[in-house]
Amino acid sequence: MGIRILGTGSYLPPKVVTNEDIAQSLETSDEWIYSHTGIHSRHVAEEGESTSTMAAKAARAAMEAAGVKPEEIGLIVLATSTPDYNPFPSTACVVQGMLGCVNAGAFDLQAACAGFVYALEQARGFVNFYPEKKALVIGSESLTRILDWTDRSSCILFGDGAGAVVLGNDEPPGVASLKTKAHTLLGADGNGAEFIKREGGCRKALPIDPKTGVPMKGSPILAELTLQGHDVFAFAVRTLSKVSRDLCTLLGTTPEELDRVFAHQANGRIIEAVARRMKLPLEKFWLNLETTANTSAASIPISLDQVVRAGELKEGMKIVMVGFGAGLTYAGTYCTWPNL
Repeated sequence: MGIRILGTGSYLPPKVVTNEDIAQSLETSDEWIYSHTGIHSRHVAEEGESTSTMAAKAARAAMEAAGVKPEEIGLIVLATSTPDYNPFPSTACVVQGMLGCVNAGAFDLQAACAGFVYALEQARGFVNFYPEKKALVIGSESLTRILDWTDRSSCILFGDGAGAVVLGNDEPPGVASLKTKAHTLLGADGNGAEFIKREGGCRKALPIDPKTGVPMKGSPILAELTLQGHDVFAFAVRTLSKVSRDLCTLLGTTPEELDRVFAHQANGRIIEAVARRMKLPLEKFWLNLETTANTSAASIPISLDQVVRAGELKEGMKIVMVGFGAGLTYAGTYCTWPNL
């Protein structure tokens, strides 16, 4: 009873770029990349694919698994840092049209790699008060399109893909939230905003024509992603382990009692460090980074769908979904599968 995940879905583009492929144009090797990141390959969206098309494919798979029709969806929340348009219309609206979810509101949510958990919490609130409706939560990214492919430190880390879940609720309005303890933590540290960023937006004013006083067209802005790897690594290890522990404390349990941890797949060495800090066997962490790389907001839902379809996530299992990202943002949620 209550709010639960009814179905999962995911999509990875068929094109795969290996470390050997990258090594043909950069001074690097598969051995170097894997030893530093845990990544061997990544999926890359090609012509005709975009954040919206990948999101729609993952969403269709999730709705099919849930046995939910498009017209039953009341809300679509799409977490992404790589929308089809910049910044509007929202990619969620494009996906809504693709899916035929004619009764759904739709919006994008931008919390970088922590975005899926943020979006999940938004949707959980929606179905809590509108239990007759279903919510679709999607994480989808085309990260390979915002990379500097001459920068060895960043281009090796990312891949494209999408994951989705359908939420439902069989309680009266508001009852589910009253029956459960707080089990989601959302946070941010804006002091680290410079650690991971992509220039652009409306932060800087356009130059003014001195003759007319009218704004002039600005010069093109470098739009590739940049990151400060050392600072991000330290923040990630510290935050992922703390949020997971704090969630267990809120629910009156311990990390040792967790069956699975779905941590954002940013870097294999980060996950290893988190496991050591939490004193948990690495086997409790679902790892797909080797073949997907960092898919940002899509990372957790892709992992979740893979485990579900592999038959490894059983009813009643205690899991934590936890992520961090640019902002800096962080978020985690505790779930007794499939109940939120």
